[in-house]
Amino acid sequence: MNLTRRHFLGLGGAAAAAVGIAPLLVTRSGPAQAAAPAASFPYTLTDAQWQERLTREQYQVLRRDGTERPYSSPLNDEHRNGTFACAGCEHPLFSSSTKFDSGTGWPSFWQPLPGAVGETRDRSFGMTRTAVHCANCGGHLGHVFDDGPRPTGLRYCMNGVAMTFTPQA
Repeated sequence: MNLTRRHFLGLGGAAAAAVGIAPLLVTRSGPAQAAAPAASFPYTLTDAQWQERLTREQYQVLRRDGTERPYSSPLNDEHRNGTFACAGCEHPLFSSSTKFDSGTGWPSFWQPLPGAVGETRDRSFGMTRTAVHCANCGGHLGHVFDDGPRPTGLRYCMNGVAMTFTPQA
């Protein structure tokens, strides 16, 4: 195929547009619906109560399927022994003993605590992924992928803003 200057510029323009849009995709919130799947959870609040309880960024991630910018969470660099919990309802989610550095810019774990999370299919951005939510309140936490370390081979890639950390006493 012969590439003309017009093709080249068209490709360059498309690439520039893609690069210009990429940062927005990470920081944009998801659909206008709540992150929680159509289910009931032990801990529930009205939308107004969630907005009052959470910071703006926590609300966008936990209740609107948003994603924080990579490397923006202090929890990415948290290496003490302790427990990571849901920022929405304080439900324990992950032990620090399962945290690892995935190099992705988000706190990553190879296994949640028993019964701590649930999963749903996420078909946003033209792909199918497995979304992870808090089993107690339904808050969106991140996604799980099958490229993690042993023993599970899973990478729970979580938004740090969706969690809190309590060091082990």
